Amino acid sequence: MFRREREVLEGLNPARVCGEISRVVGLAAESHGLVAPVGAQCEIHSRGGAVLGAEVVGFRDDGAIVVPYGDIRGIAVGDRIFYCGEVPRVLAGDHLIGRVLNSAGEPIDIEGRSGPTAAGEVPLPAAPRRSARVPIHGARLNPLHRQRISGPLATGVRGIDGLFTVGRGQRMGIFSGSGVGKSVLLGMIGRGASAPIAVIGLIGERGREVREFLERDLGPEGCRRAVVVVATGDEPALRRVQAALVATAIAEYFRSRGEDVVFLLDSVTRVAMAQREIGLSAGEPPATRGYPPSTFALLAKLLERTGPGSRGSITAFYTVLVEADDLHDPVGDAVRGILDGHIWLSRDMASKGHFPAIDPLQSISRVMPDVVAADHLRAARELISMVARYRGVEDLLQLGAYVPGGDPRVDEAVRAWPAIELLLKQDPREKTPLEETVRRLQEAIRPPRRAAGAANSLSAAAQAAAGRARAVAVAAPAVKGPASIGLPGGAPRLKKASG
Repeated sequence: MFRREREVLEGLNPARVCGEISRVVGLAAESHGLVAPVGAQCEIHSRGGAVLGAEVVGFRDDGAIVVPYGDIRGIAVGDRIFYCGEVPRVLAGDHLIGRVLNSAGEPIDIEGRSGPTAAGEVPLPAAPRRSARVPIHGARLNPLHRQRISGPLATGVRGIDGLFTVGRGQRMGIFSGSGVGKSVLLGMIGRGASAPIAVIGLIGERGREVREFLERDLGPEGCRRAVVVVATGDEPALRRVQAALVATAIAEYFRSRGEDVVFLLDSVTRVAMAQREIGLSAGEPPATRGYPPSTFALLAKLLERTGPGSRGSITAFYTVLVEADDLHDPVGDAVRGILDGHIWLSRDMASKGHFPAIDPLQSISRVMPDVVAADHLRAARELISMVARYRGVEDLLQLGAYVPGGDPRVDEAVRAWPAIELLLKQDPREKTPLEETVRRLQEAIRPPRRAAGAANSLSAAAQAAAGRARAVAVAAPAVKGPASIGLPGGAPRLKKASG
């Protein structure tokens, strides 16, 4: 009772606190006389009449350092800055499902349409039913109040469901360099995931790719149950970080209602880059590859907010754009240590037309043993082992130098490879149920009998040929002396043929 009224009262300020802009350096402005905590929301009133939102990110001497939410051009020394409140919130509820929002949680589509007519903005209702204003920074969950992950979440992608099954409430990373198919794979998961609600954050994307993702990769089926938060790469760094926080807060709201949510964030690397811009502008010292300490602190806080709750769950997929395809990139290394598993997309596989380019030898799901049956787990491990054995002789196969019979397990992997490739390749519009994926996985690790018989015959023939060669070598007399190099004294003489 009176919940909304209480929220309004908590957001009110009994006094109007203000200061003046005293300096502008890079992306940040310094103010004099403003008394506000870190994270406080402010408004800069320029002399031209424009009002620009900003956030306090630090202090220097007796002044506050603020980073604007918009373009810093136009701010001048002497402009007034006003303190607006401490806790930024976003209105979350069922009315957001099917909508596309900006970093402030405001719609940028027209009643769920993302087409060419979506140039204007449609305001959300002031107080829609079944909604709440939630803080974008969230609240830390007691780890003992989180449920254990005990059931699988199907994604519709055979390479994931078969080999690296995701648990409901697990957090997975999708790692790769640029242009290997992360966004398309995210779209497949967004369409095929067995969760009633999807929350998607597109951070730092190219402007032209937003509609491509919504209409081509996610499609109408995925859009109908999704909340999409967008901050393109040309927006200020604070907006890009805020978009990730807003998307996470919306997912947390649905989880608090007991819903199972699939959360997709593309990409966490661009969130880290945006935080690097903010931190360096605030005067933080650069550390690993120029990233200040606040970047890695933000990653831990952001990624720990998803996962299972006391009721409901957020199954999260974070894409990580690694530099130069380096799995030990500092952001990738930090994210991999926080998450519950990762999928590595191989550029080499993608260049051969293998999609999705999931590398079974570089990927892992730490929760899979707890959420699948024993025979499924054994089959997945056996298939990964087959891939490893096949990779070991792949160069010999391409050169035509591979001879069966040396190792029966390698022969088995070679025979099974066409079925393995057929299992792991998948059209982006195709969705495979989990039960069918498991069935095809178990069939793939059992090579056809006819192929097995032919390979065994070939192996026996190869062994027989090798035995005959050894017998001939033992029976032949050893030739000594100059005969071995064909000198006249030792070479056998041939009779001249009669005419």
